[in-house]
Amino acid sequence: MEGQTPGSRSLPEKPHPATATATLSSMGAVFILMKSALGAGLLNFPWAFSKAGGVVPAFLVELVSLVFLISGLVILGYAAAVSGQATYQGVVRGLCGPAIGKLCEACFLVNLLMISVAFLRVIGDQLEKLCDSLLSGTPPAPQPWYTEQRFTLPLLSALVILPLSAPREIAFQKYTSILGTVAACYLALVITVQYYLWPQGLVRESRPSLSPASWTSVFSVFPTICFGFQCHEAAVSIYCSMRKRSLSHWALVSVLSLLACCLIYSLTGVYGFLTFGTEVSADILMSYPGNDMVIIVARVLFAVSIVTVYPIVLFLGRSVMQDFWRRSCLGGWGPSALADPSGLWVRMPLTVLWVTMTLAMALFMPDLSEIVSIIGGISSFFIFIFPGLCLICAMGVEPIGPRVKCCLEVWGVVSVLVGTFIFGQSTVAAVWEMF
Repeated sequence: MEGQTPGSRSLPEKPHPATATATLSSMGAVFILMKSALGAGLLNFPWAFSKAGGVVPAFLVELVSLVFLISGLVILGYAAAVSGQATYQGVVRGLCGPAIGKLCEACFLVNLLMISVAFLRVIGDQLEKLCDSLLSGTPPAPQPWYTEQRFTLPLLSALVILPLSAPREIAFQKYTSILGTVAACYLALVITVQYYLWPQGLVRESRPSLSPASWTSVFSVFPTICFGFQCHEAAVSIYCSMRKRSLSHWALVSVLSLLACCLIYSLTGVYGFLTFGTEVSADILMSYPGNDMVIIVARVLFAVSIVTVYPIVLFLGRSVMQDFWRRSCLGGWGPSALADPSGLWVRMPLTVLWVTMTLAMALFMPDLSEIVSIIGGISSFFIFIFPGLCLICAMGVEPIGPRVKCCLEVWGVVSVLVGTFIFGQSTVAAVWEMF
């Protein structure tokens, strides 16, 4: 597959991707993929281990998922080379047709919207715990109104998140992107050390359950793992920015980055579950005492890193809405004066709308685990279904031997079926829990 050129026989000749400036090193690609995958999902892994019924079943599910996760990244790199596109949506549209491309855009938008909701919910939880720790020296009394999420989260959104999200470009965010990786490594280290040191005030379950309640509970862990390792939306852009873009090299980058993420996620999940057992919270930091300085530092790191990542997610979602606005104006649906979607009069209303919608959903969603289940279900499209469809469609336009072609088509079908199962299972579970 590496020897094939992007200009295939059945596809129209496409120009080289404009964003592929060939400036990204291999190590840089590994760290960017890690940064994309290590985020708020890390907080849910101990809860996922508890839900699966123990370390062994959860770890087996994680390893099986890792095969499909790496496969999806490799397929997306190959599909980007075949289609000549530089964005995820462009690759799907170029290989699978405009109808599937529109479905991809819709799923892309909803997925980013729910990720923004999860980010705000995590920020709100950490703010609430930080306020509790600051007021822990006062006599027991009802918490002041200004420490509640309904006040602190809208205030932070208006004063910090909205100004960070307003600029047309977010190039300056690259300087803060390392915070996510640092926070993830620090949290995994803290949870591991806390298990062995057992500091004063930490109450943990002495003998956590080590067997799954049912096979259904084991399968229900897939959405959380998909949410945690979710970096596929950025895979095409990262691949097109690499200096060395052979498929074998991209596969090595994908394997190294996800194995490093797997180590961090596994340490957090195993020791978080062994510490709290079935009593672990959906947000592992909420299970620790609020006055522990080590945990306070972890909360601050995670809150700051997510505040800086939120504008990037908003930018990606806003770009999809801006593309729709541009097509509408070109089709004669909108006023010509507002034809430029990056202009202030279009960009700012879209930004305010995004922040307002996600803030309202974050305040009224009762539990972070429900948000994770929804995101995990939607992310199955980007990890399993769309890469599988791209692989199947690419086999129709690339000259490959019949035996290899048959094997790749079968793997594409398996990916689509697995993704459909995860989407259906997680959607039904999320709706059932909500009602």
